[in-house]
Amino acid sequence: MRRSIVSLGVATAIVALSACSSGTAPSSAPASTAASSAAAADYTGTTLTVWVDDTRMAATQAAAQAFEAATHAKVDLVKKNFADIQADFTSQVPTGKGPDITIGAHDWLGNLIQNGVVAPIELGDKANDFEPVAIQAFSQDGQVYGVPYAIENIGLIRNTKLASSAPATWDDAVAMGKKAGTKYPILLQVGTTGDPYTAYPLQTSFGAPVFTQNSDGSYSSELAMGGANGEKFAQWLAAQGKAGTLDTSISYDIAVDAFSKGKSPFIIGGPWMLEKFKGLELSIDPIPSAGGQKASPFVGVQGFFISSKSANPIVANDFLTNYIATTDVQYAMYQAGQRTPALKSAAEKAAGDPLTAGFAKVAQDAVPMPSIPEMAAVWTYWGVTEANIISGKQQAVAGWQKMISDIQAKIKK
Repeated sequence: MRRSIVSLGVATAIVALSACSSGTAPSSAPASTAASSAAAADYTGTTLTVWVDDTRMAATQAAAQAFEAATHAKVDLVKKNFADIQADFTSQVPTGKGPDITIGAHDWLGNLIQNGVVAPIELGDKANDFEPVAIQAFSQDGQVYGVPYAIENIGLIRNTKLASSAPATWDDAVAMGKKAGTKYPILLQVGTTGDPYTAYPLQTSFGAPVFTQNSDGSYSSELAMGGANGEKFAQWLAAQGKAGTLDTSISYDIAVDAFSKGKSPFIIGGPWMLEKFKGLELSIDPIPSAGGQKASPFVGVQGFFISSKSANPIVANDFLTNYIATTDVQYAMYQAGQRTPALKSAAEKAAGDPLTAGFAKVAQDAVPMPSIPEMAAVWTYWGVTEANIISGKQQAVAGWQKMISDIQAKIKK
């Protein structure tokens, strides 16, 4: 059912977009008004190759058809497995075999810049049309390297039949869960290798962010999760493990299945889980603080990059800024992937869904996942250390301190 609705929406977008010479016209404008809003460039004889995943293919095709009709360029869409794109793009661009444009995630940016395969994008005033966190996520050293289309983050998913109000703190959530009489007071996936992404808002509530941030919101390479605050979080993890509230036997699949069957009033997770929770009455709430400070989850931003080796960077920039960055296309991508649109106008349209609006509200307190190369060293040790502390295999403070030392040593290599 969802696929057929999306297809209809995309088909409508194709008709609307094809009538426009520029994506800058309001989507509600009559075709004649939209068509006269700007004169499209003529790119006859030019071909853009664009890598896109299956989920976003239909919406991207709508934008491509409108672009072809207006500019006489050709857009060659290549369907790729999203999980393969970063490695393929990094290896193929230097050989001249890569695409002009690829879909991707903002946390690839450090690696792409380090490998010299991505070019800055000129958004101009259009940057103001996006959610600020989306532009921040795709920025480095004062330059923007992608056109965002979606924002995703976790929140507290609440079964309103089991909990009538949102908890303010982690302890409140546990108490409400126990009062509900369910098997689990609250669900948070851990697994044997840990899940620091999902646990991150609880860590930030202790004042232990992964890296320090510069005045412009970008990350420095200085670790900030060591010291007293990080150690307090580690001690909290150990206490939750001892109490059984956090458990390495709870994997993603087990957590989702348990929540779907009403075995807990709360689960910390993202919109990708909602398909499994059909039939439940839900609310999306802020993640409760465990350490007394604001719980800030990571926000992941998806968008499109331009290859540094593209023979047609101006054409690629035009396609992205004027045909991908439109309300209709970004809303179609939202319908396909259920991620909050990065474009403000599309996000406002999507906010008619209370669950989408809930995740978007949580995103206001979120921070971009670091995209700097040093983050790779963090992932190597972070999750497994958390899992070992929860299970009791490592002592909390000593284990956390060793993790910090190991990360710092790996960064210096």
